[in-house]
Order: sequence, then C-alpha cells, then structure tokens
Amino acid sequence: MGYILRFLWNATRGHRLAPWRSPYLLWRVETYCGVKIEQIGFLVFWEFVWRERGSLWRFLKWTAEMERYVHPKINAP
Repeated sequence: MGYILRFLWNATRGHRLAPWRSPYLLWRVETYCGVKIEQIGFLVFWEFVWRERGSLWRFLKWTAEMERYVHPKINAP
C-alpha cells in the first residue's frame, strides 16, 4: 500500500488538495480517454476516476509491483 500512496503523492505534487489540477494527472486522463485538458475540471475528473476505478486500481497495483521490482528490499542478516 505504501508504493500506491507514494505514486499518488508524487503524481499530485503541488496539487495534493486539488488533484484535478495536477498537470501530470490531466495529461494521463487526456491520453487515456481523449478528453482535452482544457475540458477537464472537478466533475469531469471525478467522473473519470469513478468510471475507471477498476482500471485505476489495477494501474496502481502495477506501479507498486514495478516499484518493488526496481527497488527490491535487501534482507540483512
């Protein structure tokens, strides 16, 4: 769960209380569903999040898996 929270924390940098204003998240929404960045506001963003919640959850789990792959924990004796 920590990796998921870390991704969300980094993705909303500078816009943590208003993630629909995050340039990175706006770009991701635009490339995923084709809605222009200028058209994405509070309602459009949250409708997208609700509609695609299953896909977003799978994406967040995948990012956590990739993070664990790139930075494996080393077990010290």
